[in-house]
This record gives sequence, C-alpha cells and structure tokens, in this order.
Amino acid sequence: MDANGSEQKDELVNQIVDVIVSEGMIDRDKVKMDASIESLGLKSIDIVMILTALEEKFDVYIPMDGPFHEAKDVKSLIDAMANYISKEKTA
Repeated sequence: MDANGSEQKDELVNQIVDVIVSEGMIDRDKVKMDASIESLGLKSIDIVMILTALEEKFDVYIPMDGPFHEAKDVKSLIDAMANYISKEKTA
C-alpha cells in the first residue's frame, strides 16, 4: 500500500472512531485499539446504531451478519469495518 492509501485508511479509521464515540456515547479516550468491546460498555443495540450511522456516513450497506460480530476488540471491529467500507467503495 502506498503512502496515500495508508493516509486514506488512517482517515477512515478516524472517521469510524468518531462514529463509535458519538453513537456509542463513550469517551474518545476509552476507544483504544486493544480495548474489548465489552470494556466500552457497548451493547448489541449500540453496535446496530454504529453500523447504521456508518452506512449513512459512507453510503454503503453493511450486513448485520458481517465480520463485525466476531470482533472482540476495538482494533478488530475497526479493521473489519474499514476493510468492508474500502471494498464497497472500490467495487
């Protein structure tokens, strides 16, 4: 991946974190890559709200049975979302 691609992914990750913070109503300081989903206090409904907000923000359809449900920590959740959104945007 070139520097521009890496920059775009960093920006995408930041936008995803923004949505997690606003929709999950949690402090940005708590959204660490190694934090577990449970430690953030996110419930199923919070995840649904986050996915819905991401769909609207990025104009993509995110299936509820996607790879996001296996995510146990923030990094895997963000990676799964970023990869999915990137793939959808280039499709």
